[in-house]
Amino acid sequence: MADPESTSAGDEDGPADTEAGAPAGEHPEEAEAVSTEELREQVESQYDFDNFGPEQMAEMSAEEWDAAFDPDTWITGEELLDRVEADLKNRVVVRDVFARVERLKDGRVVAYSDEGYAAVYPDGTVEGFGTVLRDVKPVVALCSMDEYDVPDMPEGAVLPEPTEVPEGSGELGNLMLQLVGGMQVLAGIGLLGAWIVFSLNVVAIVAGFAFLVIGVALFFTVANARLSDRFRAEEYRNRLRAIGIEDGERPDFLPVEDDEWREATDGLGGAPSTEIEGSSAPDEEDAEERDSGPIS
Repeated sequence: MADPESTSAGDEDGPADTEAGAPAGEHPEEAEAVSTEELREQVESQYDFDNFGPEQMAEMSAEEWDAAFDPDTWITGEELLDRVEADLKNRVVVRDVFARVERLKDGRVVAYSDEGYAAVYPDGTVEGFGTVLRDVKPVVALCSMDEYDVPDMPEGAVLPEPTEVPEGSGELGNLMLQLVGGMQVLAGIGLLGAWIVFSLNVVAIVAGFAFLVIGVALFFTVANARLSDRFRAEEYRNRLRAIGIEDGERPDFLPVEDDEWREATDGLGGAPSTEIEGSSAPDEEDAEERDSGPIS
């Protein structure tokens, strides 16, 4: 039979040892909160969220992502879609993203190019493929943060008509190169002429040919630059035509019916239409079937 005194003494020693093994006054929840806060500060100092793109998004680990983006403060719903639309259109204006950005009658934002598309849902889910999906995911993540200031919605069309695309924008630089090249050619011809007339030494011949070669090389550079600008402009026009800027025909790979698109004059300012309000219940059911979170 066990000694009651020894048993009680052992019981008293057990809890005492357990309490001695843990730091006094510190709970696991507090330690986890401290580490999360430290990780958040580290992420904010390491990444520039004003220029947050696909490359920075790929570099972030799962722990850094959870620390930087608090799911309890995410913006969702119609406000998120309006912010995403405004941010994407501003990126299209500055040529950071090439895509045509439109809204559907159910409120979704669809950005598409000739190489892919991305559809943004009210709960922050993004689906699609191609480079557009890669560009849209960081935008959705940023727009879901209340701290991120979204620029104002640009006025008018954000993509030009194919006929409005200029051939090139560096004509002043081309003219300067032509001027310098012409001076080099004239200097070369002058030195060769002086060698013939005044019987100068061989240095004049070498210098004359050197000036001629430099001048011809500069003219060739200008011609190549103009040809490249012409090809780039034509390629840009073809991409604009492929997404329906000229004839209104959208790419066939878009999983959207023609009657699902919102009219151009409907909801430009981000105001919800009556059709969106009427379809809120089905949207909630669809959202439950998809993964929750700003992006998938």
